[in-house]
Amino acid sequence: MAATSNPYERLLRTIEINNKTYKYYDLASFGAKYDRLPYSIRVLLESCVRNCDNFQVLEKDVQNVLEWEKNQAQDAVEIAFKPARVILQDLTGVPAVVDFAAMRDAVRDLGGDPQKINPICPADLVIDHSVQVDFARTPDALNKNQELEFERNKERFQFLKWGAQAFDNMLIVPPGSGIVHQVNLEYLARVVFSGDTLYPDSVVGTDSHTTMINGLGVVGWGVGGIEAEAVMLGQAISMLLPKVVGYKLVGELNPLATSTDLVLTITKHLRSLGVVGKFVEFFGPGVSALSIADRATVANMCPEFGATVAHFPVDNRSLGYLAQTNRDSSKIKLIEEYLRATKQFRDYNNANEDPIFSEVVELDLSTVVTSVSGPKRPQDRVSVSVMKKDFQECLTNKVGFKGYGLSPAQLSSSGSFTFSDGSTYSITHGSVIIAAITSCTNTSNPSVMLGAGLLAKKAVANGLKVLPYIKTSLSPGSGVVTYYLRESGVIPYLEKLGFDIVGYGCMTCIGNSGPIDDNIANTIEKNELVCCGVLSGNRNFEGRIHPNTRANYLASPLLVIAYALAGTVDIDFETQPLGTRADGSSVFLRDIWPTRSEIQEVENQFVIPGMFKEVYGKIELGSPSWQALDVPQGKLYGWDVNSTYIKKPPFFASMTRDLPPVRSISQARCLLLLGDSVTTDHISPAGSIARNSPAARFLADRGLTPREFNSYGSRRGNDAIMSRGTFANIRLVNKMSPTAGPRTTHHPSGDVMDIFDAADRYASENVPLIAIVGKDYGSGSSRDWAAKGPYLLGIRAVIAESFERIHRSNLVGMGIMPLQFLPGENAETLALTGSEQYSLQVPENISPGDLLTVEVSTGKSFQVKVRFDTEVDLTYFKNGGILNYMIRKML
Repeated sequence: MAATSNPYERLLRTIEINNKTYKYYDLASFGAKYDRLPYSIRVLLESCVRNCDNFQVLEKDVQNVLEWEKNQAQDAVEIAFKPARVILQDLTGVPAVVDFAAMRDAVRDLGGDPQKINPICPADLVIDHSVQVDFARTPDALNKNQELEFERNKERFQFLKWGAQAFDNMLIVPPGSGIVHQVNLEYLARVVFSGDTLYPDSVVGTDSHTTMINGLGVVGWGVGGIEAEAVMLGQAISMLLPKVVGYKLVGELNPLATSTDLVLTITKHLRSLGVVGKFVEFFGPGVSALSIADRATVANMCPEFGATVAHFPVDNRSLGYLAQTNRDSSKIKLIEEYLRATKQFRDYNNANEDPIFSEVVELDLSTVVTSVSGPKRPQDRVSVSVMKKDFQECLTNKVGFKGYGLSPAQLSSSGSFTFSDGSTYSITHGSVIIAAITSCTNTSNPSVMLGAGLLAKKAVANGLKVLPYIKTSLSPGSGVVTYYLRESGVIPYLEKLGFDIVGYGCMTCIGNSGPIDDNIANTIEKNELVCCGVLSGNRNFEGRIHPNTRANYLASPLLVIAYALAGTVDIDFETQPLGTRADGSSVFLRDIWPTRSEIQEVENQFVIPGMFKEVYGKIELGSPSWQALDVPQGKLYGWDVNSTYIKKPPFFASMTRDLPPVRSISQARCLLLLGDSVTTDHISPAGSIARNSPAARFLADRGLTPREFNSYGSRRGNDAIMSRGTFANIRLVNKMSPTAGPRTTHHPSGDVMDIFDAADRYASENVPLIAIVGKDYGSGSSRDWAAKGPYLLGIRAVIAESFERIHRSNLVGMGIMPLQFLPGENAETLALTGSEQYSLQVPENISPGDLLTVEVSTGKSFQVKVRFDTEVDLTYFKNGGILNYMIRKML
């Protein structure tokens, strides 16, 4: 089916702004139905209207969105959505750039112009996941950490720097610039795109916290790599029309509460309500009292409370933020006039503008109290006033999210160690080992960052210190933060407490906390202590922050410093002092805690547009190390066959210019026979590379030692590593293996071996492969390698009882057939063991939803439903996947 002209061109109007005439789609002409739509749904509708071609985006999609009020009550109304742009972080961005480089080679080999391969919609890539807190509590920590970052990641950085000059419509922000979501908020966000036609900014990103941009009124969320690449190639993504929860805010925060306290309160509230798969949209007069930084803090933790987006429609404060961050005044005027013309501009104090929601919940901001969350989940908020009691209860509660199961005898455990300064220290349950001001969640917010600086200043003035063994660190989300902390004069006080700037990136928040002193680690392990990390991040799952901090609490930057000063979370700040002054008098937290008005006065004076202009005016230059990186020029990449980080993928090795005939599957073997709820974490390579794994053997054969293996994440640009790590999860239960883990049985030999080795052996025997699985196959986070990996293992089809929606789409995107058992049938009812051979005749005229017959070597047969759900799915499959389709389209 070919695309047609847009049937909604009748809605095109013109508007003159800044003496220039623009076109736009007049959504308001839809009338009352449009006026009742949530503002976030209006963005989806505009995209559907503007991109309607009756191939990727159908008139039915437009009508389904316009009829949201009726359709949202249903569970499975699917629509196509074309975001305006894509944002990538480095670990997930590398595979995308690798694929684009390989596509250029394929176009050249097939006689086309390789320079036609560029992102069709803007793609921004920010390198922010690489730096680790190896050095802390030293003025030189920043430089030392950045030097190590370049040493470990030089090859990846060289490749990305090549990509920066090789591709049009792709911006690559060098390492050391900041965290992707903060850079997006302060610099990259367009809010409204302003070519010949005006339309609202919207974005998908390869990181779950892409939602932070919702705080500025931009609809956006996290997706997997294949969806991101599809959008970069101008393709629509499939999504379910969401329910929208209206979250009404009233009142104002009390003078001592912070935006962190607010987001932890909302996270607990919405997680208990249940908003997975839903949009949350904020409204009510209380929103007007929140700065854009406050709103962004709330939106950032959208994944933690489980929603798809946490949207704050654009209002006057949004425009003020754009001015503060040095956006052009004429662009700000354009944004306002376009959004007003299309009824997408919000006055939170005008209840007449409130849309219809699926349901409404309310929060009085004045009820928010100082809080932390933990010790193992971000939704487990604890009021600081009861923190001491709560922690003590956690120690003896049965093992779980709020318990460690310690016996009465273990409660008194403690241990002593000698630190590098020669002194001996004692630690016990609750002792703080790591205290990190980190993460875009909070470091994007001047109020909590300057608040932390003012608290540090008062602490130093009162003679307070942080114990030297606590690993303290400050990793801002952008250079602007350093700028205003320095100009306001608080950096010397932060440094005196050990909070030196250690780098720009996610760092401790994603587990890059670096090592702690061996003597401390040994003492914790020997005495089985529940020691703590306190961080201003967004996730605190067990084992994420550091192996030796069994309890981890999310807190505002101010509380991070407070608990570092206390040295323990086992403290009642109301009754127990942080320390004493030189005269012996007690210093309580209330004595050094700055009020909101104090912080606001400093923020108004020092957070100014000139800072943003200076920092972002040179952001693409990067550090001297980045500038010194020698990279090849040219539009085609010079692949190094010896590289273990960057490798040309084989996706296009046998590709032809013309569309090949549809291939049937003959005498395939089953590589895996899996049960229900196999997640993308089971499928996709993740974490460290086990020393006994096929990936480890591959690296060892090339002369690398285990210390140099690095992680699967860092090697996402090398398909030889990633294919060896596919299904490598130690908890995978494959019914064709006698034990749990990444093993299977090769047939007909009966040899039990690693899954990759079996797939490799089948490939040498020219045997196609299938996988047979249970319900909800591919649930969990969307991961591109959960589809790319099986493809590279030779899996041609997956037969499942049911598929997770996005993973099914990703399989199609890689040319793998998703086949579904008929109701009431599965591997068990059909007595399939995985030892058989399977054949499937696929007709040339196959259509979405067809029933096909699987012939089994035992003589039995069964029918399956082909889960090509749209003509677009079928087109991708016939081409061998979305990337192949785009190459042929370019040719």
